[in-house]
Amino acid sequence: MDLTHIDEQGRLRMVNVGEKDATRREAHAEATVVMAADTLQRLLNHEMPKGNVLEAARLAGIMAAKRTWELIPLCHPIQLTHTQIDFFPDEGRNQIRITSLARAHDRTGVEMEALVAVTHAALTVYDMCKAIDRGMTIQDVRLTFKNGGKSGLYQRSK
Repeated sequence: MDLTHIDEQGRLRMVNVGEKDATRREAHAEATVVMAADTLQRLLNHEMPKGNVLEAARLAGIMAAKRTWELIPLCHPIQLTHTQIDFFPDEGRNQIRITSLARAHDRTGVEMEALVAVTHAALTVYDMCKAIDRGMTIQDVRLTFKNGGKSGLYQRSK
C-alpha cells in the first residue's frame, strides 16, 4: 500500500490534489455530550451563567469547520459552501447529540471539516457548562455519512 502523506525519503508531505477534478463533497458527523440531569435542564432553560450554550456551540462548530486546515496537519484548505450544526437533547439519557454537515465543491473531501465542527461544538458545550458539571463526557465522535470523490458513498449503519 502506498502511503499518500509520506514521500520516498519518509518525510511527511501534503498530497497533491491539483490534478483532481473538483466535485460536490458532503460529510456528516455526530458526537454526544452526557451530563447531569440538572445541567441539561439548566442548559435547555437558558439558565447557564455563560449564556445560550447551544447557539455559542453552533457558532463555534461552524467557525472550527472553516479553519480545519489550520488545526489538522496536512489538511487542505477547503472552500466550504455550507456548514450546519444541530442539537438533539435527550432528557431520558441526560445527553445532547450534536450533528454536523459540511459541503463543498472541491478536489478533496470534507470529512475532517464535519468531524472538527461537531467536536468543537461539543467542547464548547463542555466549556460553557463546566462550572456546573465537571463530570460531563464527550462520547461517540464519528463520521456518519460522506459522499463524493473517488471513494464515493459511505453511510454508517446504526
